[in-house]
Amino acid sequence: MIYVLNGPNIGRLGTREPHIYGSATYADLVQICQDAAKRLDLEVRVRQTDAEYEMICWLHEAVDEGADVVLNPGGWTHYNIAIRDACALLGGRLIEVHISNIHKREEFRHKSVITGVATGVIAGLGVDGYRLALEHLAQVGDAR
Repeated sequence: MIYVLNGPNIGRLGTREPHIYGSATYADLVQICQDAAKRLDLEVRVRQTDAEYEMICWLHEAVDEGADVVLNPGGWTHYNIAIRDACALLGGRLIEVHISNIHKREEFRHKSVITGVATGVIAGLGVDGYRLALEHLAQVGDAR
């Protein structure tokens, strides 16, 4: 099982600042993940929340299962220590994904508190970053 978890405002894709995030909708993102999982013979659980508590509960589920996680923490990227601490508990791999290139944006977006506990980071490749993250996890198997 691979958890694909998305934080605040990701559910607004397609209408939220399309000049930054593109025209793909959240439904498109889910379909990309499901199509990639099927092609790669993976099982994925794709979720989105605007609630910190819910995200932490999902991360704890992944911890308990030893599952890998693809995480777009959204705005929590830059300050949320509770999300970071839940990520640090993961026994599986963590791929941090950002639709936009956070390093080309406002100064406050350049720092991620999640990156220090992530296996890898994909940023700026649009929703295609999710497919790439799943392909990487499938390619390297359980090597941790």
